[in-house]
Amino acid sequence: MRRGSEVLVNGVELLADVSGALYWPALRTLVVADLHLEKGSAFAARGQLLPPYDSAATLQALAEVIVRRDPERVICLGDSFHDDGAAGRLASADGAALRRLTAAHDWIWIAGNHDPVPPVAWGGKVETRVTLGALAFRHRAGGDRAPGEISGHYHPTASVRTRARRITGRCFVGDGRRLILPAFGAYTGGLDVLDPAIAGLFPRGFSVHLLGRGAVHSFSGTALAAG
Repeated sequence: MRRGSEVLVNGVELLADVSGALYWPALRTLVVADLHLEKGSAFAARGQLLPPYDSAATLQALAEVIVRRDPERVICLGDSFHDDGAAGRLASADGAALRRLTAAHDWIWIAGNHDPVPPVAWGGKVETRVTLGALAFRHRAGGDRAPGEISGHYHPTASVRTRARRITGRCFVGDGRRLILPAFGAYTGGLDVLDPAIAGLFPRGFSVHLLGRGAVHSFSGTALAAG
């Protein structure tokens, strides 16, 4: 049951799961970034109609990786809710599903820029930053380039060329000292890792772990195609 790629961050062995979650086997800790629950309803309120199923799909995907990895602790790296009204728009069935997940685990919400104070009604506890051993979990990568930082926020994607076509997908991006997770939410979109906003965080170069169908594929940043 690999369905992922080994990633070493600040000397810690982690697993980049094909779902977009990060798993730390030694501490039985699962990490996800940028769920953006109720993004669809936020866009609908502004007249951009999207199918209203993003929260259900995101929570289903989260439940599936939790069953597969069986963690004791779950850390959500911020922007779990798309805005400060998202919790109120969450369908009752989705809210119940979320409560079941948070009640069954040591659940930590990291505050993000979209959800600076995630609602307490859904269980879990809210932190601005969490440090466990050699790793520090926060929403957005800091300018201090501290080793061991695990973050989200940027929704990284990458493209590679094959003989037949160019393949683009969500990815983990890191340099062995720090790691940025892909967005986990169903409607999150992404930013190419070659964009200066991401590439500039890794001046010594980086590698990516690209999510594929049933597998994670690792590439050097120098092997990527421009988005």
